[in-house]
Amino acid sequence: MLETAFGTVVMVADEASLLDGAARLRPDVAVVDLSLAEDYGLSWLRTLKERGPQLKVIVLSVHDEQSVRRAAMEAGADAFVLKRDIATDLLPAVECVRRE
Repeated sequence: MLETAFGTVVMVADEASLLDGAARLRPDVAVVDLSLAEDYGLSWLRTLKERGPQLKVIVLSVHDEQSVRRAAMEAGADAFVLKRDIATDLLPAVECVRRE
């Protein structure tokens, strides 16, 4: 764990750790790399939102296709950030979802 200006940061290595960590720690915001999950059907995202409807989820991805962004948003993502734009877009996305 790492303490930051935005709160505690916890890194996980796989989908099971993500779901377990979110259930135990009950974070306000989760920033999740789309490639972390074994399931590209986004069931992990639906599960996160079902277990914690208040949880804000920001999905990171290298995929710039509109269909990928749309699928993530339809599955429950609160924001979508391309990895190539992390330096400029991630912190504003975190601030935006925290205000909502």
